[in-house]
Amino acid sequence: MTVLRTTTLVHAPAELVFDLARDVDEHTAGLAHTGERTVAPGVRHGRLGFGDLVCFRARHLGVRWRLEAWIVAFDRPHRFVDEQVRGPFAALRHSHTFVATGAGTLVTDEIAWTSPAGPLGVLVDGVILRGYLLRVLTARNAHLKRRAEVLARR
Repeated sequence: MTVLRTTTLVHAPAELVFDLARDVDEHTAGLAHTGERTVAPGVRHGRLGFGDLVCFRARHLGVRWRLEAWIVAFDRPHRFVDEQVRGPFAALRHSHTFVATGAGTLVTDEIAWTSPAGPLGVLVDGVILRGYLLRVLTARNAHLKRRAEVLARR
């Protein structure tokens, strides 16, 4: 299993940042460059909660992908976790953690995944996928940060 962790400081309250992070419309807006969109079945618009299913379709690395995930843990405004039900990975778990600090909210994303194709998948993880997923997370979190900080100033 490969693990990738990123942190972002957002100058906004944890409740606001948490709610934006679980909003599928904000998620797809933050990844518009991939053509990401929600598809049936599952939540298509609004905020995800415990037990919700969400399905995304997007173009990544030149290939069209579909990923279905369940929200398997939910503790507002501290943490939620989604796990792949169907998709391109042998396994995928994405933990989103939100910690209120004096400067705002520290957002930590941890993605743990296993690629298909055994040793070849491990090679692809190290050469291509790790860097690509880091860029995807960075883009999504930059969007989240901008939106939350604008809303917090209102």
